Amino acid sequence: MSSYDEPEGPNNTRAGTLSDPMISVADLADALTGATTPVLLDVQWVLGKPDAGAALYRTMHLPDAQFCDLDTVLAGEIRATGGRHPLPDPSSLQRDLRVLGLCEDRPVVVYDAADGYAAARAWWVLTWAGIRDVRVLDGGLRAWSDAGQPVATGEVAALAGDIVVRPGALPTIDAGGIIAFVEEGGTLLDARSPERFRGEHEPVDPIAGHIPGARNLPTTAIVDDAGRYVDAAAMRERVDSVRTTDADGDGDGDEETPVAVYCGSGVTATHVILGLRRIGIDAALYPGSWSDWITDPDRPRAAG
Repeated sequence: MSSYDEPEGPNNTRAGTLSDPMISVADLADALTGATTPVLLDVQWVLGKPDAGAALYRTMHLPDAQFCDLDTVLAGEIRATGGRHPLPDPSSLQRDLRVLGLCEDRPVVVYDAADGYAAARAWWVLTWAGIRDVRVLDGGLRAWSDAGQPVATGEVAALAGDIVVRPGALPTIDAGGIIAFVEEGGTLLDARSPERFRGEHEPVDPIAGHIPGARNLPTTAIVDDAGRYVDAAAMRERVDSVRTTDADGDGDGDEETPVAVYCGSGVTATHVILGLRRIGIDAALYPGSWSDWITDPDRPRAAG
């Protein structure tokens, strides 16, 4: 992977031509009665509890949904570098997605039952893998259930799929390109909480702080009290306020610069990227994020 890999076509655009990656409960219910129904992936997940997602899935899920394990399907093997959730090997991902029933001619809808982070990771990985029609259920399992839609329990047998993975359809940036990206005027966003960004509290990784030049846009800043994304106008206002404030807190940033996003391990960052996508900004992901950055003691770190 090069320091900054872009897919074919425009990147980091504000033109608003990118399709909305969300689907409402009502629209999904209609789609499930159509001629070509979407494949449903349940991505319930709890950080640090590898078996919790599958247990939650067995307790309640959308009818015919398959459980997609974030840690084993949507992430690769953990190594000395690459972070806590490295990108999956494409051949392994293709094998796993075929087991889950993904086909070339069927759309995909992903959801979770919590804050949307796991569903966003699924959307990002599948879209990066070249799967063209991937949507996130707005409000997730909770919204589906609250609307009186049917739910199921237990396991669901899947039909074999024929999906072909073509990785690289979304932009990424690696550790080697981060500093140059910032120095050349790119906007690097840190999606973690303000306390983690400032280095005051680090509950997961062994070293606290942030990448020098990064600006903090916690994913909690772009959702409402119910945990759903704020509307487009509010999203643009909050994003632009960060982009036009440089890393030193001065107001001489640029709201038209390219954007890259990181977090602790490449999960919550995808939630910010998904939100940006909704307002026409196609941002790059640093997949290894902070957990990869700190594996090299020579890389600079900042706090405050």
